[in-house]
Order: sequence, then structure tokens, then C-alpha cells
Amino acid sequence: MRVVNFSEARNSLKNVIDQVIDDADYTVIARRDAPNAVLMSLDTFNSLMETVHSTALASPNP
Repeated sequence: MRVVNFSEARNSLKNVIDQVIDDADYTVIARRDAPNAVLMSLDTFNSLMETVHSTALASPNP
């Protein structure tokens, strides 16, 4: 995981995106007076959603 501030992310968005994809990891975009955000590749997001969906299906219903 990498953390960059909002200004760095804005000024070098292409590089931040390239690094997220190349490293197969995610980056936290930290903002001073607002909630943070996470940037991840589509492959990472799809894998995460598949895991969440599979876990939800495997869990017993209340």
C-alpha cells in the first residue's frame, strides 16, 4: 500500500495510476480536511468484489 497526498495525486495522476497497475496494489489518496480515497486497478477491484460475493453466498442467512 502506498499513500500519496491529494496534490501529488492530482499533479501526477498518470504516474499514480501506472504504479497502482504495475504493483498490483492500491494507493490511499490522503486529503487534509476531507475523507481519504482509495485507488486500485480494475483487476484488484474485480477480485475483491468476487471475494465479497463468494463470502456472502457462503455465509448462512440469519
